[in-house]
Amino acid sequence: MNVVIPTDATRMQAIVEKVRAGERLSREDGEFMYRSDDLLTIGQMANEVNLKKNGRKVYFIENMSLYFTNVCEAHCAFCNFRKDEGQEGAYTLTGAQMIEYVEKHIHPDVREFHIVGGHNPHVPFQYYVDSLQALHDRFPNVALKAYTAAEIDFFSRISGLSYKEVIQELMKAGLQSLTGGGAEILSDEYRKKMRVDKADVSQYLEVHRTAHNLGLKTHTTMLYGSVEKTEDRVNHMLQIRELQDETNGFQVFIPLSMQPISPKASIRRRNSAFDDLKAIAISRLLLDNFQHIKAYFINIGTQLTQVSLTMGASDVHGTMVKERISHAAGALTPEGITREDLIWLIKGAGRIPVERDTFYNEVRVYE
Repeated sequence: MNVVIPTDATRMQAIVEKVRAGERLSREDGEFMYRSDDLLTIGQMANEVNLKKNGRKVYFIENMSLYFTNVCEAHCAFCNFRKDEGQEGAYTLTGAQMIEYVEKHIHPDVREFHIVGGHNPHVPFQYYVDSLQALHDRFPNVALKAYTAAEIDFFSRISGLSYKEVIQELMKAGLQSLTGGGAEILSDEYRKKMRVDKADVSQYLEVHRTAHNLGLKTHTTMLYGSVEKTEDRVNHMLQIRELQDETNGFQVFIPLSMQPISPKASIRRRNSAFDDLKAIAISRLLLDNFQHIKAYFINIGTQLTQVSLTMGASDVHGTMVKERISHAAGALTPEGITREDLIWLIKGAGRIPVERDTFYNEVRVYE
């Protein structure tokens, strides 16, 4: 009897056959793809999956990034955005101050405020509620996508309210969706090494579960490229996939490439383009129950974002306007981008740009 010894080529072919048959990939499949250098095959599979789900459409939104405060009780090792109360550069804006800022930068096509910030223990939970209420009252037609799961956990601790009660209070003030931040890598070992002294793995997942059960659609992320192993990345995605099986509340998965502390850091201190593309493609293949995978141009650059559109990505985020967190950590990319440049970027990859709202309803298709 002939015994066929599996090789990398036959192992990859078996994954290709599973993908084309619509079978769910396993933990072992994900770990094998991360070990493989066959980026073209992995990217081709991801492209086929994305085309089946979304056709040639690639989505973006006209949005603004807002940060009410950078004062934070947490000291995460990767963060260069946070400040201590009283430290030079620390700030906590009132609703009126934020409205003044927005009115200087907003334009009529902005459809979403993307709101995150520090875990500031020097103000009460009501401050965070009032912040949303002020924006909602002044700009009622702009959707509020606000706060991370880690922030919701923080609000629960300072208020004594449950996750459900916190989210309900924020919804009364206009909250329509949660951002995806705070996930980092969903591994308690990783969170200990990186001093992620905020919501743990189970708390992060429970906040999103609670939000989904209240009818909110949310985003979720993975911050890769520091001390985690590739097995940690795969496990992260499988935990997210399991919750999505349960709730179907996630709209998009966003792989975030870790930025070095200094913009002057050498290329050896940054993730490789190879790794960035692999993160997008593998997430498209493993997360079969997600409609969209986002290429975040702020972290990987506009040209690599363009390439990613043939490797599984179906969303390029939005115009942003003054992104601060990744840039505080050394991002070299623009702080925002125009609608025209986003359209050019998408068309340059042979795809169809689609302007969307917060909930992926199509606003305009640029054929």
